[in-house]
Amino acid sequence: MGRFIVKVLLVLSIFFIGILIGIQEANNGMKKMRGYDDPGLMSAFSIEEKGDGEYETTVLGQTNTHNLEEKKQKLEQIKTFNLFTDIAKKISRFFTDLFAKIVPD
Repeated sequence: MGRFIVKVLLVLSIFFIGILIGIQEANNGMKKMRGYDDPGLMSAFSIEEKGDGEYETTVLGQTNTHNLEEKKQKLEQIKTFNLFTDIAKKISRFFTDLFAKIVPD
């Protein structure tokens, strides 16, 4: 079952990347057909470096500005505590011990 899910996710990600590439190629074809650069025609995705480690990405018309150094520092400062992970670890440890006592070696 797990292998099936991994295969499906892999195929979906390949399709998504293919769609983005197709949109980009269609945009390039429209620019070539018109013969000039129309600002109304946006590309599917673009990445521009603004300087000082900042990147501006545009995916399907939505713009995001990223400063990689700031994000890295924030991630290092944040020490996340995931309650569900700890609960799952305790439950798995409980069942492991339980089955180890029930089923002898």
